[in-house]
Amino acid sequence: MSATPARIISVDTHDIRFPTSRDLDGSDAMNPDPDYSAAYVVLRTDAGDGLEGHGFTFTIGRGNDVQVAAIGALRPHLLGRSVEELCADPGSLSRDLIGDSQLRWLGPEKGVMHMAIGAVVNAVWDLTAKRAGQPLWRLLAHADPEWLVSQVDFRYIADALTPEDALALLRDGRAGLAEREADLLGRGYPGYTTSPGWLGYSDEKLTRLAKEAVADGFTQIKLKVGADLADDIRRLRTARAAVGDGIRIAIDANQRWNVGEGIEWVRALGEFDPYWIEEPTSPDDILGHAAVRAGVAPVKVATGEHVQNRIVFKQLLQAGALDVLQIDAARVGGVNENLAILLLAAKFGVPVCPHAGGVGLCELVQHLSMFDYLALSGTTENRVIEYVDHLHEHFVTPVVIRDGHYTAPLSPGFSAAMHPGSLAEYRYPDGTFWAADLAAGDTTPRPASRVSGLS
Repeated sequence: MSATPARIISVDTHDIRFPTSRDLDGSDAMNPDPDYSAAYVVLRTDAGDGLEGHGFTFTIGRGNDVQVAAIGALRPHLLGRSVEELCADPGSLSRDLIGDSQLRWLGPEKGVMHMAIGAVVNAVWDLTAKRAGQPLWRLLAHADPEWLVSQVDFRYIADALTPEDALALLRDGRAGLAEREADLLGRGYPGYTTSPGWLGYSDEKLTRLAKEAVADGFTQIKLKVGADLADDIRRLRTARAAVGDGIRIAIDANQRWNVGEGIEWVRALGEFDPYWIEEPTSPDDILGHAAVRAGVAPVKVATGEHVQNRIVFKQLLQAGALDVLQIDAARVGGVNENLAILLLAAKFGVPVCPHAGGVGLCELVQHLSMFDYLALSGTTENRVIEYVDHLHEHFVTPVVIRDGHYTAPLSPGFSAAMHPGSLAEYRYPDGTFWAADLAAGDTTPRPASRVSGLS
């Protein structure tokens, strides 16, 4: 008699919120009061090995009400599913979730439902890597190229990237993998930090954190801009004085401007030699980004953290609308769709510098960049992962930064698991922190008075 195959037996959701708005951590010209939050999912099985799949998507507060409900709507697709089959082919679940026509109607392939799909798909990859006993970056980097191609949905992007293109890129990318892996394990992957640059910080705090960033080995920092030009000029001048001429300073408007306004604003900041302008206008405005790129050169244009799917990324690349592509581990439909986006970037020769300004995003996206370096692009030149020094203590395997570089994680999985104690404390509204806070009569989130407008 054969043993009964292991199945998914529960899909648990948690609304996790951290009160970051109270210290203006994460504040920018568009989002004055972000409470870094995670709509968090745990997949449990009856395999008897104690392994779970953890995933989440990032919000900045009350959006978690909607996001947790969206994840819950996907539960029927998971319960009872064979663990072995699921981990052998995570793409099968991705296709089923995206193909649920009644839920797809809410997108399609964008917005709250697509982010929910990403959380669940990422949880499956976390479980897959744990069962394989490998960190996700290594599992992906050593995976068979044909299998990786089978994980990608080429619908709507085949005019720019065919399965044959993808297979050729992955086969070529394997050359020198062993040498690059040794380099990665020894040196790490380069990062840059946004920690000095939140819009609500004082000039004194900006200066202190910028100098600390340079001392810690970072060669690039990022500042939020876009609320007030005079303030931005003063803050850029302060930052440049703090870090000197040899450090790159990127700027980020978080979608604040119209196209023409963005061009004029960036030109006005040109004396401080900004390296890139991030999200100058709506993330959906492909032609607007192309116009900004033409109007602010040689300042580079970066975008992607709010790009909703592989199709918009395809068009940004086709239109020559960006110099730096910024994937987000939790905005699109999880690892599978990010594989498609990394392949598109490689096809067009555009560097990928991921967004990671949010709870847990550093932990996740490091795996995708490390895979890209090892098995696809083969380089870290002009490529950096964003680092924000917030909330890592809540994760079982937090990121480790050494000399401005991400240290390659070695624990099996996707680095997504949060400590049970953190879940119990910051679950909204009944976790110990929020229950006490609400009982005391505090009302959060509340707008920050110093800013008019998150990484």
